[in-house]
Amino acid sequence: MSSFKNTNFGDRISTAAAAKKALLEKLQAAKLDTDDAAIAERQAARLAASAARDARAAERKAAKQASEALALAERKALRDAAEARAIAEQAERDAAEARAAAEHVEREAAAVRDEAELAAEQKAARDARYAARKARKN
Repeated sequence: MSSFKNTNFGDRISTAAAAKKALLEKLQAAKLDTDDAAIAERQAARLAASAARDARAAERKAAKQASEALALAERKALRDAAEARAIAEQAERDAAEARAAAEHVEREAAAVRDEAELAAEQKAARDARYAARKARKN
């Protein structure tokens, strides 16, 4: 078993500073050892991946906008068709009402004509009876 080291505050500070210095030297050595071509290659690969990602995002955005425009055009076409259908149905109802009104007027005119003919026949019959009575008296 290791024994407990009785260190003071200054020893601990200097040990931490030494560890920090050793870590910095290790990182600087790692930076100097890297190959510039490998770094440039990795950077180029990252840039290519980023450009491809941006291109895919632009394609998705364009496809979404085209889809939205198509859906908007379809909704407008359906709405216009519904309006045209409603206008046509209203025109058909108006025409049916006009035909019904014309038929009603024609029936009323026929009824008035029939009444006038009946009244004329009745008057002629009455006049004939009157004339026959007059002829019998004379």
